[in-house]
Amino acid sequence: MIDKRVAHVDAALEGLEDGMTVLFGGFGLCGIPENTIAAVRSRGTKNLTCICNNAGVDGFGLGLLLETRQIKKMISSYVGENEEFERQMLSGELDVELIPQGTLAERCRAAGSGIPAFYTPAGYGTEVAEGKEIRVFHGKPHILEHAFDASFAFVKAWKGDASGNLVFKGTARNFNPLMAMAGKITVAEVEELVPVGALDPNNIHVPGIFVHRIFQGDRYEKRIENRTVRKRN
Repeated sequence: MIDKRVAHVDAALEGLEDGMTVLFGGFGLCGIPENTIAAVRSRGTKNLTCICNNAGVDGFGLGLLLETRQIKKMISSYVGENEEFERQMLSGELDVELIPQGTLAERCRAAGSGIPAFYTPAGYGTEVAEGKEIRVFHGKPHILEHAFDASFAFVKAWKGDASGNLVFKGTARNFNPLMAMAGKITVAEVEELVPVGALDPNNIHVPGIFVHRIFQGDRYEKRIENRTVRKRN
């Protein structure tokens, strides 16, 4: 067994440098690597290209790195509820690449599968297709998209073991598994770090072969972007 545990988040971030391209798991505020984001902010690593479905909210998630101007470029599907993200994008302070959500997922999956590029009809006829190769399959135009090339992938799981096997819970399983497969170095923070053999092999979502460093996080806020309640009669 290869023990991939590290003592704390700072050790997990060894090798992270200015200007790198990094993946952040999560969907909205669900399943985001809260401890890792806070540690990146404390390190002051800057000029990052961040790949994430969205950019958190003001004061939380990747919004923390936007506040400190540590992100140079965002590659996302959704601007979301982050006013600072919107302000920096519209003012030209932040380089933003908005791509279809399915394409974002497939570019992660392709990276993890060793597939350098693929064709998809999503985005054809829009700004998404500008400057990209077009081919026609079965009478339908497709655009060429490339797999992501990211130095690090930061993900958050419900449970994990010392070998790096991961189990996600609910919506947190959305982008995290794909991104865990896509990074050159994958760092997983987990709510519960269990002994090897404690996880049911049939229910493991990401095998440890894809994970390089794992640690147990703490103090998860698990915020909700928009808390709504049903109106009572």
